[in-house]
Amino acid sequence: MRLPDPIQTYFEAQSPQNKDTLAAAFTPDAVVRDEGNIHRGPDDIRRWWREAKQKYRHHAEPLDVAEAAGKTVVRARVSGDFPGSPAILSFTFRLAGDRIAELEIG
Repeated sequence: MRLPDPIQTYFEAQSPQNKDTLAAAFTPDAVVRDEGNIHRGPDDIRRWWREAKQKYRHHAEPLDVAEAAGKTVVRARVSGDFPGSPAILSFTFRLAGDRIAELEIG
C-alpha cells in the first residue's frame, strides 16, 4: 500500500526519537482531533504524540487507504496498552501540499 509521504512519516515515527520528524510532517497551523481533544500547531502536536506514545505504548499498522471528499482515510490496527487492544481505528487526514493540515482519529 502506498501512502502519501507525510502520512507514511506519521505511521513510521517512533517515540521519542522521531518526535521532531513527526511534527515537521504537519503544517504550522495543523489541527489534530483525538480522544475528544484538539491539538494545534507542531509544538502541541509533538507533545500530544509523545504523551500518547508514553501512555499507551501503541503501534498503528495501516490496513487500507481510501480517498473521500479531499481527505485520505487510513484504517489501521492499533495495538498497545489500552482496553480493547487491538482496535481498528480510522485516521482521516487532510493534506496541504506535502504536509498534514488536519488529522482526526476515531
